[in-house]
Amino acid sequence: MDEIATGVLEFITVQVGRVAVWLVSFGRWRGEQLRGGEGRIHGPAGALSFVRDGRRVITDTGLLFFGIAFYVALFAAAVFYFG
Repeated sequence: MDEIATGVLEFITVQVGRVAVWLVSFGRWRGEQLRGGEGRIHGPAGALSFVRDGRRVITDTGLLFFGIAFYVALFAAAVFYFG
């Protein structure tokens, strides 16, 4: 049961990261395809992003990082506003 909850939370965080990357880059960057494995084929090992066909692609790990950063910023803004 813990694995399912972790998987769902990771999926939601990655999707939030995908939207955050798209908004911050004004659509110039994109997230890695869902279950595509582009990062393993075109990017170096452990990379958060790579360039493919002249366009920046953020890997799943990078999207997870952006999603977590979004939630940390949201929490900080809430503490600043309400605290």
